[in-house]
Amino acid sequence: MGVWRAAWGNHRVRIGGGLLLIMLMVCVISLCWTTNPSGRSFYDLQSPDLSLKAPSGQCWFGTDELGRSLLARCLVGGAISLGIGTGAATISVVLGVAVGLVAGYRGGWIDGVLMRIVDILYGLPYILLVILLKLAFEDKLRDSLFRGVGPAANVIVLFLAIGLVSWLTMARVIRGQVLSLRTQPFVEAARAAGLPERRIFLRHLLPNLIGPIMVYATLTVPQAILQESFLSFLGIGIEPPLPTWGSLAADGMMPALNTIHSCWWLLVFPCTLLAVTLLSLNFLGDGLRDVFDPKRQAAAI
Repeated sequence: MGVWRAAWGNHRVRIGGGLLLIMLMVCVISLCWTTNPSGRSFYDLQSPDLSLKAPSGQCWFGTDELGRSLLARCLVGGAISLGIGTGAATISVVLGVAVGLVAGYRGGWIDGVLMRIVDILYGLPYILLVILLKLAFEDKLRDSLFRGVGPAANVIVLFLAIGLVSWLTMARVIRGQVLSLRTQPFVEAARAAGLPERRIFLRHLLPNLIGPIMVYATLTVPQAILQESFLSFLGIGIEPPLPTWGSLAADGMMPALNTIHSCWWLLVFPCTLLAVTLLSLNFLGDGLRDVFDPKRQAAAI
């Protein structure tokens, strides 16, 4: 209870968590009116007469080249970007914690094999791995599980691909923590009592790893969002007409940089929302790191 009170007392946690919560609630709640599964979705509703209209009282964020509301597309894109970031971070944390726990606790040849696999994957460019995973699984998912719902397969494969290449740092962090914890008296006592490894993992090691796991998770979400934005910017991320903040920035870059008739709103609004979200996540991660820092906790005591 004292840890959560300390977290609430940290101004970085309050600012970052509050902004992130507001952003998440607005994007998720807006799906009720921006999307329509049974018909034409509002975020993709084209109005040629309203093409490239500047922000006004009628269209707060303006419109794009096809006359679609940029506000609706930013809100839907935010929900997709945050969903991909959260899903990829969840996969990264689960894989990283599992591999780090086994490698650090078992040691020996198991530790050596797992860490060499991590080293090999570190040497491969993540963009190449993501592209290979998309090519290998996206069509199969679209043809089997999500027949007729291509965008769902595209989103799921993308956050799976990002999550499957983002767990390496987490594995190393957890392994280092477990190597120091397994020599502690409470772990030795659990071993001497004959407790199974699963119980030692769940009841003795994991509670002492909550701090690093939470901090790393909050820092992995912005990393995954940036990776998705970069991939969408390159044209290998989310397929249109589904928007993300990265794809919206890519689509609006050329009209915004047009020196004759600059459509600045197409680039400013998606990039601003993306920057605010990333800063909020970083503020939250830095605040949680301060809260769970053992040195700071000892000094407070």
